Amino acid sequence: MKTHDPNETGVYVANPQRYDEMVYRRCGQSGILLPAISMGLWHNFGHVDNQENGRNILKACFDYGITHFDLANNYGPPFGSAEENFGRILKRDFKSYRDELIISTKAGWDMWPGPYGNFGSRKYLLASLDQSLQRMGLDYVDIFYSHRPDPYTPLEETMGALHSAVQQGKALYAGISQYKSVESAKASAILKSLGTPLLIHQPRYSMLDRWVEEDGLLDILENEGVGSIAFSPLAQGVLTNRYLNGFPEDSRAVKDGRYLKTEQITLENLEKVKALNEIALQRGQSLAQMAIAWILVDSRITSVLIGASKVSQIEDNIAALKKLEFTEEEKKAIKKIIH
Repeated sequence: MKTHDPNETGVYVANPQRYDEMVYRRCGQSGILLPAISMGLWHNFGHVDNQENGRNILKACFDYGITHFDLANNYGPPFGSAEENFGRILKRDFKSYRDELIISTKAGWDMWPGPYGNFGSRKYLLASLDQSLQRMGLDYVDIFYSHRPDPYTPLEETMGALHSAVQQGKALYAGISQYKSVESAKASAILKSLGTPLLIHQPRYSMLDRWVEEDGLLDILENEGVGSIAFSPLAQGVLTNRYLNGFPEDSRAVKDGRYLKTEQITLENLEKVKALNEIALQRGQSLAQMAIAWILVDSRITSVLIGASKVSQIEDNIAALKKLEFTEEEKKAIKKIIH
């Protein structure tokens, strides 16, 4: 499928076949379906980035049936700029499609100075949500997340803030991110008692980072009827062909060491990546496609969050949906490499 061209006035018109090929999955026991691949604006949408490129990426996503755009208050850089830029793109290109979109944002990491701009207090979460809505020009977001557990604030207060956001009509659903299994079960129970069921959990998860398996998180989510959306499914680009032959000058590890450091790409991991790449080639997939398919083969995973710096990466990632099955031999070979 090709993306749809604008009409004669230059106004964006979405591809009329955008829903024909995308796979949609039920989010837990809710009424929400999410695309198997969702778009995260963690990188490439700050004020330091090319705005027209970001706009083209989001239009291509929607043209391919990606209806879920995921943000957070401090995405940028600078903090807040991804939401500001998304708001401008939304107003220009997606205003008439708002009800076809799932838009999420989060709060929990450092956002502004002082004791009230971080973690999970009611004051911080609700103030942050108000700021996020203002930056994006929205009356509500579809999902509002507690971005990380707060070791100092009672869980009841943090979940109560999410409940209030839903009750106030500023969010339709509540989510959590990076909570371990025990915390997740408690959070779900609290929200359920308040009358705002937990919709979704957003954990970091990839072939090279499988803490959700070791922690038993996916079992808890399944038991609680909660959906899940995995971020960093490509391990910040490690599970692509970018590092098979060293460190490209334009790679994230070289350009921006905040989230992916060169020392994290160990010799052991590179050997694993090369071995996985051989299996991917035998499957007729790129390594990135196989890494996405490997996560989605688990029915407890609702969606995976991808990032993109160009449209071609979106197209490559979406192609993973054409082959989600693994033979027993492939499963055994992959397990031997990653365990």
